[in-house]
This record gives sequence, C-alpha cells and structure tokens, in this order.
Amino acid sequence: MLVHEIINRGRSEDIAIVDEDRQITYAQAVDGVKRFRNRLYEIGIRQGDRVGLFSRNSAEFIYTYLATASLGAICVPINFQLSPRETAFILRDAGIKHILTFTPLEFDSQFSFAQHNIKTFGDKNSPDAPELPKNFDENSPCAIIYTSGTTGNPKGAMLSHKNLVRNTEQITILNCRSTSKVLCVLPMYHCFGWTCCVLYALYCGAKIHVIRTFTPKEVVETIRDSGITDFYAVPSIYRLITKLAKPDELKTLRLAMCSGTTLPLKIAQEFTQKFNIPISEGYGLSEASPIVTLTIPGQERTNSIGRAIPDEELKVIDAHGKNLQTGEVGELLIRGDNVMLGYWQNPQATADTIDADGWLHTGDVVHMDADGYLYIVNRIKDMIISMGENIYPREVEEIIYRFDGIKDAAVVGVEDKLRGQAGACFYEVQDSATVDKSELKKFLQKNLALYKVPREFYQLEKLPRTSTGKISKRKILEDYLSTKGL
Repeated sequence: MLVHEIINRGRSEDIAIVDEDRQITYAQAVDGVKRFRNRLYEIGIRQGDRVGLFSRNSAEFIYTYLATASLGAICVPINFQLSPRETAFILRDAGIKHILTFTPLEFDSQFSFAQHNIKTFGDKNSPDAPELPKNFDENSPCAIIYTSGTTGNPKGAMLSHKNLVRNTEQITILNCRSTSKVLCVLPMYHCFGWTCCVLYALYCGAKIHVIRTFTPKEVVETIRDSGITDFYAVPSIYRLITKLAKPDELKTLRLAMCSGTTLPLKIAQEFTQKFNIPISEGYGLSEASPIVTLTIPGQERTNSIGRAIPDEELKVIDAHGKNLQTGEVGELLIRGDNVMLGYWQNPQATADTIDADGWLHTGDVVHMDADGYLYIVNRIKDMIISMGENIYPREVEEIIYRFDGIKDAAVVGVEDKLRGQAGACFYEVQDSATVDKSELKKFLQKNLALYKVPREFYQLEKLPRTSTGKISKRKILEDYLSTKGL
C-alpha cells in the first residue's frame, strides 16, 4: 500500500474530516485529493519533485500531502512558526519550486519558486493526471521532514511510503475503529500529529476533528461537544487541559496518548486523578516515522514510554557498542520498516545516524525492564523540547553570535512549568562592548521561530569551560540551579 491509498479504506458515506463548519465524507475527501492531484500535475509537478506545504491544520493540508504522494512527488511540510530565514533554508535545501501556503511568504531576497493559495488551490477543474508508472514502489520517498540540526542547519529526514504505511499499521494496537472520533490538535506538519491523528485515523476509517489553532478552551469544548474518543497531545497540553476542564467534560475519551517529550509524573497523576483516564505514553522521532514505542491503555507503567511496537527491534548499547542487559543504562538503537531512508542530500549525517546493519542511533539514553518497558534517562543530543517542539541550542547560538558585542554564548534547557522546557541564554561580551538584553531578544525574534527564543538571558563575566577549552554547559546549568535554590 502507498500512503495516498490509505484514504480509500474509509466507507464513502462516513465522515472523514470535520474542519470548522465543514463535514467532509470519505467520498468527498477522495475527490478533494483528486482535484489537488490534477491541479498539481497541471502546474508541472512530476515524480521526485519536492512540493512545499506551509499551512495550519486543515482538510486542504491533507489533500495536498496525499495528492503530492499520489504523483510520486515528495511532500515537504514546513513548520509555519519558522522565521523567513529558517523557511528559506528549507526551500533552498530541498530544491522546492512550488509551495502551497495559507498565507503569502515574504523574503528579503527573491527565490525561484511559485506560491499557491492552499485554500483555493483545488477550486479549478483540471485535466486528469496520469497514473503512477507501474515501477513506482513503496520504497520511493514520500516526504521530507526537516528536523533542527545540531550543527545549526536542519536536516531533512526522508520517509518512504513504506516507512509511513508500516508505522501506521504498527500502531493499530491502539485499537482505533471506524466509529472513533480523533482530535487533531497537534500540528499536521509534525510527524506525531500526521501519523497518529491523520494517517492512522484514515487507515481505520475514523472521523478526524481538525483544530487549526490550539486553545485549551476549544480543545475541551470539542472533546465534550463532539464526543471525542481518541486524543493525542504533548505534556504541556495535558497540563493546560487538566487545569481548565471539568471532570465530566472528557468522559468520552477512551485513549489519551502522550508523546513528543517525556511526560512528567505530576502531569500524568493530576490528569488521571481528575478525569479517571490514564495517559498512555509513547516515544518516537521523525527519523522513525515517528512511533517506536507505545503503552497500551490499561498497561501503563510509571515513567515508562512503553514497549516496542510490533516488528520493531530495539537494543541498548554502551559507548563502545556493546549490547547491555536488562536495567543497564545506555543509548537506544532501533531497527524496522519505519526507519527513514536517510537524510536528504546528506550522506555523512545518514552514515552517522544509521549504521551498516541498519540500526538507527537515537541519541537517547534509556534502560529497559524485564518486561520490555523502556524508560528515558537522558538525551545524548543537546536538545531542548518545548511544547513538543525540538530546539537545538547550536542553531540558536549561531544566531546569537551574529549580534554585535557577543563574544561567546551557550543555550541550555531549563524547566518551564508551561512548556516543559525552555531555553536559557548565557553569554559573554567582547571587551568594552555593551549588550542590551531586550535588543538581543528582539534580534532573535526576527531570526527564529518564537518558540526557539530563550526565555531567560544572563550575562556572565566568563563562561565556564572544560579542560579542553569547550564551554561547559553542565557547569552553567549547575550554577543556574544553585542560584535558583534547586
């Protein structure tokens, strides 16, 4: 099965998508994909072309993605929170010539690409596009998901049709049904939201309730008034919902799934105590399409991210590559049909991440119990996860270094009650220079997505360093916590 064929599994008369005041049947959704497919072909999209998708959650987002896949082209969903500078890098790197967007994009310099209004793109009747050639198979790339890079620039994880379809099939253990009502509040550009809330729901013939912009009030009202059964979210959303909702407003939920970052025990306990619904925690990464482990409802274990999904191989190794035993702490490696093809035009990064035996090195430190349940201990990658979004300090630091007067800088993750984590910027100024914190923050806001801008700024006389001269982020964090009395 190819990705775009998933939508054909639903019954024609059943509702597939609820988007604001629109109730769209599976038959109408199939027609929507066809109209977008014909239009994409008419503007010149062919097999292997990359098509940019810059949009909030909507039925048209789904049409664009599936229509692109049906032509053998490659969809590149872009985080609409990114700044023009960040978006421009992705457009250049992926070689995008056409982008469908809900709002016109403006850049300081001109690019040779065409913008199309996603809201009206399918209105025109275009000639039928030809079918895919018979030699097109499931191992062909379907999407490129850009993840923030540890060296400053994001890398594009290439996911094949097989990757995405198999991951959808692997998570059927969550028991979604054609009668299920799935809330899609997670952004569709995010792998977690796309695979779980869209592909899996369509695969099961279920109904997808689309929320375009997250507000806790709308989420609670939609769950209550529409009888939502399946809910996927990140910890920060669960925290907000717990504070706002009344106990009986979530009574229709049968599944409350959490991923994107480690779920704090306090959030899980408060949610379960108030609504009598356990949160099923999972784990994944874009390079794995993204789901790797899941917790089946009713089989939760405290602080665990669950067990391997069907047909997924896991192992834990030490720094020397030796396989570790039950309870021992080391890096998690995974292998399965959901593991990406590699990074777009980046063979070195691919080789650094996927070894010769096909094992994907996740960079996450875990341990496993005797029953196969995994527990996250730490992250090898110097990454901050804020509201489910990955922030790589190196990228932020490179922008900070561009600000006049900055000598050295380090960004570390600190606890944030609302977002889970946030960045804190520590910097050292050049001799006789003066740096205004508010101006530095404004500079970053112009060049970064807002969620990447550090929450706090601290000027230090000297940044602590290791014996080899590297900035010691561990020491910075220790000093920060001590000043906070933590």
